[in-house]
Amino acid sequence: MTQGKALPSLGQRLSMWLAIQSLVGLAIVSVIVYSVISSHLSNRRDDSIAEKQALVHHLVSETRQTGDLDALRHSLDDFMAGHHELALTIMDETGTTFYQSNPPMAVNAVKTTLAFTIQSLDDSALTTTATLTHDGHADDELLQRLANTLIGVTLLGTLVVSGGAYWLVRRGLKPVDDLATQAAALSVRSLSDQLDGTAQPAELQPLVAQFNALLQRLAESYQRLESFNADVAHELNTPLTTLITSTELALRKPHQSTGLIDLLGSNLEELHRLSGIVRDMLFLSQAERGSRARCVPVASLASLATEVADYHEAALEEASLYVDITGDAAGEFDAPLLKRALSNLLGNAITHATKGTTIDISIAKVDDHYVSIAVSNQGEGIPQDKLGRVFERFYRADTARSGADLHHGLGLSIVAGIAQMHSGQTFAGSASQTTRIGITLPLSARTQQPAAVNSVDAEALDHPASLQPHFDYERAG
Repeated sequence: MTQGKALPSLGQRLSMWLAIQSLVGLAIVSVIVYSVISSHLSNRRDDSIAEKQALVHHLVSETRQTGDLDALRHSLDDFMAGHHELALTIMDETGTTFYQSNPPMAVNAVKTTLAFTIQSLDDSALTTTATLTHDGHADDELLQRLANTLIGVTLLGTLVVSGGAYWLVRRGLKPVDDLATQAAALSVRSLSDQLDGTAQPAELQPLVAQFNALLQRLAESYQRLESFNADVAHELNTPLTTLITSTELALRKPHQSTGLIDLLGSNLEELHRLSGIVRDMLFLSQAERGSRARCVPVASLASLATEVADYHEAALEEASLYVDITGDAAGEFDAPLLKRALSNLLGNAITHATKGTTIDISIAKVDDHYVSIAVSNQGEGIPQDKLGRVFERFYRADTARSGADLHHGLGLSIVAGIAQMHSGQTFAGSASQTTRIGITLPLSARTQQPAAVNSVDAEALDHPASLQPHFDYERAG
């Protein structure tokens, strides 16, 4: 199924929409403020021209009573001297100009002109017209500054509100991040843990409750599954042991036909194979259920690795392979289990190594508390998309490899189980025809994480079976 494009995070979307809302809201407010002030200036300009029109009428009326035209011009000059944004022109219908003021006006400014008829300045019947022109340059400058200010305030306000909104959103979503952190810490071994919802808001309480209920159901299901695996392993182990014993006794009887001996021998091999799988499954079930390694002081990990390499000497010689052990460390480990893990790692490397190459077993301290044990081999690498699955039960990276039908895929799972019982971790890497698989373990039992110790089948822990390779160090003596 094709994965859809991931949506932006909830915090990003909320912050983005709050920023857009802030921008739109501040823009609307700015437009309203600009419109109101622009309308106010326009009305004030109209009122000012109307007042000046009334004053011109008054001055002309006084002049008709006195007949002193020079006094009228003087009065108009005094009137126009304080209004540089106004220009006044008075002329009769013949085009004769009686009065004209020419204050400097901006070329590109918006001008408002009002022409009106006034009483004749003398006793003639000629029509006299007065024209008032208002220069809107000052108002235009004011509106331009206002527009620039409003734009700047809108952008700045949007940034401030967006920053505050982002902080508030992140703060508001912190409980969700806390829940995600708690959920990420859960694992198969901690399904019984519950998410802590005491500090969560009321809106998240139902989600926390439902998630905890789901965890409880999963824990119960997993526990039933592990119990089922253990029960099945125990139930199968008894009849398999009986069949193996009876087959071995039948083979020891004299006067058996060659065909019957071959058949019984083949059946015995298959029975041993089934017994190994059952015991491996039982061991893994116990490891998953929290069984702990019985750690004792081990003076030299290199010595353990040497013992394992000596046991595999025949297989190494047959495959024309060599083993090089580097490094050493001392600590508290379960020696039989650790030998089992090293045996499985070395057996896996022998299976996949190129003939004539050297298998490296490296032991190195990670720090003062942990040591890593890695087995590297030259040969066909493991694809990167399959590296994360090499420790899964019954998983084989390439089923077409030689001998894949003989190995049931539990060897590395056993390694992971042993690492888990030591509170350690596994790792795997493959690059440039080199595959490196190993475990990281604490040097001291005190470093291990505490866990409930379950009732353990001592034989299964001391002698964990593995099909590849077949080896029991305790019984080998």
